[in-house]
Amino acid sequence: MSFTSAIIDRLKVPENSTQYRSFWQYIHIDVPLLLSIMLLITAGLIILYSASNQSLRVVEQQALHIGCAMIIMFFFAQISPAAYQRWAFWAYGIGVILLVAVLVVGHIGKGAERWLNVGFFRFQPSEMLKLALPMYLARYYHKIHLPLTLKPILVSAIIILLPALLTAKQPDLGTAILLVIAGSSVLLLAGLSWRFISMLILLLGMAAPVIWYMLHDYQRQRVLTFLDPERDPLGAGYHIIQSKIAIGSGGFFGKGWLNGTQSHLHFLPEHSTDFIFAVCGEEFGFVGSVILILLFMAIIFRGLYITIKAQDTFTRLLAGSLTLTFFVSFFVNMGMVTGILPVVGLPLPLVSYGGSSMVTLMASFGILMSIQTHRKLLTT
Repeated sequence: MSFTSAIIDRLKVPENSTQYRSFWQYIHIDVPLLLSIMLLITAGLIILYSASNQSLRVVEQQALHIGCAMIIMFFFAQISPAAYQRWAFWAYGIGVILLVAVLVVGHIGKGAERWLNVGFFRFQPSEMLKLALPMYLARYYHKIHLPLTLKPILVSAIIILLPALLTAKQPDLGTAILLVIAGSSVLLLAGLSWRFISMLILLLGMAAPVIWYMLHDYQRQRVLTFLDPERDPLGAGYHIIQSKIAIGSGGFFGKGWLNGTQSHLHFLPEHSTDFIFAVCGEEFGFVGSVILILLFMAIIFRGLYITIKAQDTFTRLLAGSLTLTFFVSFFVNMGMVTGILPVVGLPLPLVSYGGSSMVTLMASFGILMSIQTHRKLLTT
């Protein structure tokens, strides 16, 4: 048998199947999802080049982050959903232990203790929990009978709140909110009734004074600034005011690539990270912003398609949670940049400069690809 024949035989589905496996299925890559991701990443690099004041070094570093993250995505895509189900408990447990370690021996940066320093690199355990938390909850609900009853809901609340509170303690409110959303999305997809949702909203409303008391001073300031940015235009309200000016000045078609003034003249803070969407709005206008949003929606629709096609409870809940968490990440970032949500310090996925969040996102896409490409092929 020739080498070519051997490769062709490896790509074939068993004889009792009605389909052939393509090359992309064989290496467990979902092409529509990959193309959508690459288009968004390309747009992000174009925006980042301008936002960083045409710094090739920043773009090269981001490209390096993307390259490493792509390798992680490919690696995660090769692992079967069954293996993720087996490892879910250990991933969650190790993640919580590392969060405790951050509070004890964590590295301090920008006033927060979020990183563990292991010598040659630093990493945020909270990023690991973005994957491990929904994975463990999906495994938990896969093993119990649905619909949900009170006991599994209470157990889920403990599973969600433990890492969320540890993350908020660092303090990292933005990631803590994402962890709650990642876990809550599994609950929602598992069939949480409207009666429980209404009760939860009522409890949150009653607990609002306690939550307000637990917030740090700067976090309270962010909420007050969201309600009235003009109360401190040169202090707490400066970020959002400058962001609105940048987006509004872009008009319908924008000022043109590299022609933004708010970011280039350093009026807009954090223009390469949290507020990079304002740079897009200023330079590419309403049209460019809509195109960027459509690229995000293409990824989300593909994630929802993979969720619908998933074959069991575990993969369906996990795929749905990862997709909804990605949606919330970009929605919250755009919401805070445009002033419809408080500033919580969340980057714009796949666009903002950064390494840790990029790796986590691409790992989640690798899991989605694994769920899609490891599905059992139709048999006669």
